[in-house]
Amino acid sequence: QVQLVESGGGLVQAGGSLRLSCAASGRTLGTYAMGWFRQGPGKEREFVAAITWSGSLYYADSVKGRFTISRNNNNNTAWLQMNSLQPEDTAVYYCTAGDLIWERRTVVTVEGSWGQGTQVTVSS
Repeated sequence: QVQLVESGGGLVQAGGSLRLSCAASGRTLGTYAMGWFRQGPGKEREFVAAITWSGSLYYADSVKGRFTISRNNNNNTAWLQMNSLQPEDTAVYYCTAGDLIWERRTVVTVEGSWGQGTQVTVSS
Protein backbone atom coordinates (compact mmCIF):
# COMPACT_ATOMS: atom_id res chain seq x y z
CA GLN A 1 0.00 0.00 0.00
CA VAL A 2 1.20 3.50 -0.86
CA GLN A 3 0.68 6.29 1.65
CA LEU A 4 0.26 9.80 0.24
CA VAL A 5 0.61 13.06 2.15
CA GLU A 6 -0.32 16.39 0.61
CA SER A 7 0.98 19.79 1.68
CA GLY A 8 1.04 23.35 0.43
CA GLY A 9 -2.60 24.31 0.64
CA GLY A 10 -3.75 27.57 2.15
CA LEU A 11 -5.53 30.86 1.59
CA VAL A 12 -4.63 33.01 -1.40
CA GLN A 13 -6.18 35.98 -3.16
CA ALA A 14 -7.60 35.66 -6.65
CA GLY A 15 -4.83 35.82 -9.22
CA GLY A 16 -2.31 34.33 -6.82
CA SER A 17 -0.38 31.07 -6.90
CA LEU A 18 0.10 28.01 -4.74
CA ARG A 19 2.21 24.90 -5.12
CA LEU A 20 0.90 21.63 -3.74
CA SER A 21 3.22 18.76 -2.91
CA CYS A 22 2.48 15.06 -2.57
CA ALA A 23 4.94 12.75 -0.89
CA ALA A 24 4.51 9.00 -1.37
CA SER A 25 5.83 6.36 1.00
CA GLY A 26 5.40 2.66 1.56
CA ARG A 27 5.69 0.41 -1.44
CA THR A 28 7.32 1.78 -4.57
CA LEU A 29 5.10 3.60 -7.05
CA GLY A 30 6.44 1.47 -9.88
CA THR A 31 4.67 2.57 -13.07
CA TYR A 32 1.69 4.16 -11.32
CA ALA A 33 0.34 7.44 -12.56
CA MET A 34 0.03 10.28 -10.06
CA GLY A 35 -2.79 12.73 -10.11
CA TRP A 36 -4.77 15.44 -8.39
CA PHE A 37 -8.50 15.65 -7.85
CA ARG A 38 -10.50 18.28 -6.01
CA GLN A 39 -13.85 18.63 -4.31
CA GLY A 40 -15.33 22.05 -3.83
CA PRO A 41 -18.07 22.95 -1.34
CA GLY A 42 -21.31 21.34 -2.42
CA LYS A 43 -19.69 19.82 -5.50
CA GLU A 44 -18.70 16.35 -6.60
CA ARG A 45 -15.08 15.33 -6.73
CA GLU A 46 -13.51 16.21 -10.09
CA PHE A 47 -10.34 15.44 -11.96
CA VAL A 48 -7.69 18.16 -12.07
CA ALA A 49 -4.48 16.75 -13.54
CA ALA A 50 -2.46 13.57 -13.93
CA ILE A 51 1.00 12.53 -14.99
CA THR A 52 2.03 9.03 -15.98
CA TRP A 53 5.27 7.36 -14.98
CA SER A 54 6.66 8.15 -18.45
CA GLY A 55 5.63 11.80 -18.24
CA SER A 56 2.40 11.99 -20.25
CA LEU A 57 0.27 14.89 -19.00
CA TYR A 58 -3.50 15.22 -18.69
CA TYR A 59 -5.47 18.24 -17.49
CA ALA A 60 -9.07 19.18 -16.92
CA ASP A 61 -10.18 21.89 -19.34
CA SER A 62 -10.87 24.23 -16.42
CA VAL A 63 -7.21 24.31 -15.36
CA LYS A 64 -5.36 24.06 -18.68
CA GLY A 65 -2.83 26.85 -19.04
CA ARG A 66 -2.99 27.69 -15.32
CA PHE A 67 -1.98 24.49 -13.50
CA THR A 68 1.11 22.36 -14.07
CA ILE A 69 1.63 18.85 -12.73
CA SER A 70 5.07 17.32 -12.33
CA ARG A 71 6.71 14.41 -10.54
CA ASN A 72 10.07 13.04 -9.51
CA ASN A 73 10.16 9.27 -9.88
CA ASN A 74 13.36 8.97 -7.86
CA ASN A 75 11.90 10.37 -4.65
CA ASN A 76 8.22 9.52 -5.20
CA THR A 77 7.01 13.10 -5.12
CA ALA A 78 4.49 14.99 -7.22
CA TRP A 79 3.61 18.66 -7.38
CA LEU A 80 0.78 20.79 -8.65
CA GLN A 81 1.75 24.35 -9.50
CA MET A 82 -1.40 26.47 -9.53
CA ASN A 83 -1.29 29.94 -11.07
CA SER A 84 -3.96 32.55 -11.73
CA LEU A 85 -6.13 31.03 -9.03
CA GLN A 86 -9.80 31.95 -8.99
CA PRO A 87 -12.48 31.59 -6.30
CA GLU A 88 -13.94 28.64 -8.20
CA ASP A 89 -10.67 26.79 -7.58
CA THR A 90 -11.53 26.68 -3.88
CA ALA A 91 -11.64 23.03 -2.88
CA VAL A 92 -9.97 20.24 -0.98
CA TYR A 93 -7.27 18.89 -3.25
CA TYR A 94 -6.43 15.19 -3.13
CA CYS A 95 -3.30 13.48 -4.38
CA THR A 96 -3.65 10.02 -5.83
CA ALA A 97 -1.40 7.31 -7.24
CA GLY A 98 -2.45 4.28 -9.23
CA ASP A 99 -4.11 3.37 -12.51
CA LEU A 100 -6.05 6.07 -14.35
CA ILE A 101 -9.68 5.18 -15.08
CA TRP A 102 -11.13 6.82 -18.17
CA GLU A 103 -14.69 7.53 -19.32
CA ARG A 104 -15.40 9.33 -22.57
CA ARG A 105 -11.80 10.52 -22.85
CA THR A 106 -11.78 12.01 -19.35
CA VAL A 107 -10.04 10.69 -16.25
CA VAL A 108 -12.82 10.02 -13.77
CA THR A 109 -10.96 8.33 -10.93
CA VAL A 110 -7.82 6.44 -10.00
CA GLU A 111 -7.63 2.88 -8.74
CA GLY A 112 -4.99 3.06 -6.08
CA SER A 113 -4.10 5.20 -3.12
CA TRP A 114 -5.46 8.56 -2.03
CA GLY A 115 -4.19 11.19 0.33
CA GLN A 116 -6.20 12.91 3.05
CA GLY A 117 -6.45 16.16 1.12
CA THR A 118 -5.29 19.74 1.57
CA GLN A 119 -7.57 22.79 1.61
CA VAL A 120 -7.11 25.51 -0.98
CA THR A 121 -9.16 28.67 -0.50
CA VAL A 122 -9.12 31.49 -3.02
CA SER A 123 -10.63 34.79 -1.92
CA SER A 124 -12.09 37.30 -4.35
